[in-house]
Amino acid sequence: MISTVYTFLFLYYFFLIFSAIVIASYIILGVISTFETISYFRKNSFVSYKSILSSPFSPSISILAPCYNEGLNIVENVRSLMSLHYVNYQVVIINDGSKDDSIEKLIKVYNLETVKYPINPRIETKQIRGIYKSKNPVFEKLIVIDKENGGKADALNAGLNFSNSDFVACIDVDCMLTEDALQKMLKPFLERTDKKVIATGGVIRIANNCRIENGKLMEVNMPKKLIERYQILEYLRSFLLGRMAWSRLNGLLIISGAFGMFDRRVMIDAGGYDTKTVGEDMEIIVRMRKFMEDNKRKYKIAYIPDPLCWTEAPDNFKTLQLQRNRWARGTIETLRKHRKLFMNPKYGYLGMISYPYWLVYERLAPIVEVIGLLFLGYLYYIDAINWIIALSFIVVAYLFSISFSMAAILSEELTYRQYPKKGDAFKLLVVALIEPFTFHLFTLYAALRGNLDYYTNKRSKWGEMVRKGMGSS
Repeated sequence: MISTVYTFLFLYYFFLIFSAIVIASYIILGVISTFETISYFRKNSFVSYKSILSSPFSPSISILAPCYNEGLNIVENVRSLMSLHYVNYQVVIINDGSKDDSIEKLIKVYNLETVKYPINPRIETKQIRGIYKSKNPVFEKLIVIDKENGGKADALNAGLNFSNSDFVACIDVDCMLTEDALQKMLKPFLERTDKKVIATGGVIRIANNCRIENGKLMEVNMPKKLIERYQILEYLRSFLLGRMAWSRLNGLLIISGAFGMFDRRVMIDAGGYDTKTVGEDMEIIVRMRKFMEDNKRKYKIAYIPDPLCWTEAPDNFKTLQLQRNRWARGTIETLRKHRKLFMNPKYGYLGMISYPYWLVYERLAPIVEVIGLLFLGYLYYIDAINWIIALSFIVVAYLFSISFSMAAILSEELTYRQYPKKGDAFKLLVVALIEPFTFHLFTLYAALRGNLDYYTNKRSKWGEMVRKGMGSS
């Protein structure tokens, strides 16, 4: 009986302290992010990027875009990439053994023909079946690599082997960049500091229900489906109130696989992408950071709050569950592979702050929350709940959740205001009010499934997303 009481007290204080630390850390990150975003907006709103755009000395950039069964969007997405405002770049589409008509559409629309092109196999990849360039000089920036299927990471490694550019921008081919995206992502690399910038990331926005014509975003519309609005709010919180703070603290462990720019040489020296993980976007950042720490080189990973990349988000719970399941497994794989970083003073901020935070509050937090809910249910079952304490705890958690979401919406409204139509902000506020009891529970379920799948034979399962076309809803 006494041991049971002590167990209950331990669990009670554990959940209380854990929750208090989570709330405190979110508040600190949110405050830092808000000031950093507003500061960036004020300093860069009137910056002219024409010098970067027009100078013949502008660094070369290769845009690496893996493609697998993207026939529905491939032509328009390539057209979007070809219309970027930058003087010295190439678009490298890597067809990763698509089973649909992706390669046939590219050959027909862009008048492609096979060419002989030397590739330095610095990183091992699946076999290259052919390299294509256009007969039409209008599309001289376009190169298509056709290879055997090996997954996204393998396709990106093939692009790294091919590229000789100073920088590489890795992007999902279903994404659409704003016309000035390359200049804005490149700017941190060119600024003089005592730290070498090895990677930059940008804000990802959801293009569902937006009007897109000829590969260009013409009109931003709020999606009609609630599931898509949930994701918009989630992205605002993550990018505007999370990653901006970690960028300021130089503690980022991930740049979204949808769009990121990297120093090609550092990327190759670190070994390229890991083909044995489903979370290659996080793993490459951790490994590049570890490489710089091992070589005692000062470095920085920058983050850009500008809305630079628009992507098609899942519009049904089945597809979304597969995506979040994969994200959970990718996080587990990366943290487990680099576990020697944990509380290792040799790796400074990376080992003592960033890694422990991601382990506890990204990797373990969903599990702790579910255990807490089960514990609450058990107390209810044995009629041992102190309802005043329980309801106070629930109310505080709910109010904090919606306050954090509202702070993200306010930050967006004060800066880029990408949803300017009357009623759009109110729609997001409604989502913020109901999300803790709806969408949040779904994400907990997906994270638990990801943990379960990781420890079974399903750890390598990717989870294919069925495309409906950019701008659809």
